[in-house]
Amino acid sequence: MTRVFSTQQAVAFIESGQKILNHNRQTIVTPAARDLLVEAGVKVVFDENATYSSSIPQTAPQKTTDTKAGGMPSSSDEALFNSPEARRLKDEICDIGRRMWMREYCDGNGGNISARLAPDRFLVTPTGVSKGFMKPEMICMVDLKGNQLAGSWKRSSEFTTHAAIYETVPQAASVCHAHPCHAGAFAIKELEPPPRLIPELEVFVGQVAVAGYQTPGSPEMAGSIRPLAPTHQSIIMGCHGVICWGLSVEDAYFKMEITDAYCRTVILAQNLPGRASIPCEKMGDLLEIKKKLGLPDNRFDLKPVELCEVDPWVIMSGGTSAGCSSTAPACGCNLSPTHSTIPANITPAEVEDLVQKLTDEIFAVLKQ
Repeated sequence: MTRVFSTQQAVAFIESGQKILNHNRQTIVTPAARDLLVEAGVKVVFDENATYSSSIPQTAPQKTTDTKAGGMPSSSDEALFNSPEARRLKDEICDIGRRMWMREYCDGNGGNISARLAPDRFLVTPTGVSKGFMKPEMICMVDLKGNQLAGSWKRSSEFTTHAAIYETVPQAASVCHAHPCHAGAFAIKELEPPPRLIPELEVFVGQVAVAGYQTPGSPEMAGSIRPLAPTHQSIIMGCHGVICWGLSVEDAYFKMEITDAYCRTVILAQNLPGRASIPCEKMGDLLEIKKKLGLPDNRFDLKPVELCEVDPWVIMSGGTSAGCSSTAPACGCNLSPTHSTIPANITPAEVEDLVQKLTDEIFAVLKQ
């Protein structure tokens, strides 16, 4: 009879104090269980003559959820992991993973999704698997410290970054991390998307913050996310990607979609003349809608003038006006909206051509 030595048995074996696990072909040690054993200093030895000893625990000691923290009835992690709610969330995570993959938000096995199952229990996607081809049985369960408690597939190494959000935002029910290309363009520039351009972002996402680059999955990465999460539902991770939290798995994913669509639109609009934006006096209306929806925003207490301290198009040009018009006095020019600064690598012939074009424009303006 073939037996499976899972993470539950691994936890119990470690707690028993034994340091060598002998197993034969009739005992399958799951990869996640093997990792737990090795990390705890247990030597896993294959021995064809070994028997499945009765001294090896069949199940791990029961772990109960804290009824004071979340009001959930006491139950074993295994029961919780296989509960109807867990099955529903696993299906939803796999569905969102497919949608992320189909929108090309995840290259290779990139990205990860998690969902809060109990106050200190989280379902999380496995490492090394394309988000477009996950199955519910691949999802695992961890605690806030990232300790894997259930599931035979090893959890994502980036859960520690998710945990930084869960521990600072009690209402966060799910976290979604991906590498969408348009928001990724802002990430490699460590550039915050400009505000006041599209109402949907202002209401449903709010200001998109930027966290400087840190090694993915590292404590430093979690440390950079922690102070931003309470007031930002979408955070661009420098030279990496985007991480969003929501009130459900789908809500967290929606923040991702809205963020990337916004970044894509801004990038396209940058090549067009004009500098329109949402009027300062109208921003209060959008924030009031957001407040009624119960969504967080770090700008609720700001006055209209404080909401419009910076021209969004100046942000996009790195602090200088790129593409100004006679209707934009902050630019300080009266030339065509298509003019721009001279690139550093321009050739002498191109300089001569550009000077001629500018001269023609100046004379055209003077004749008006």
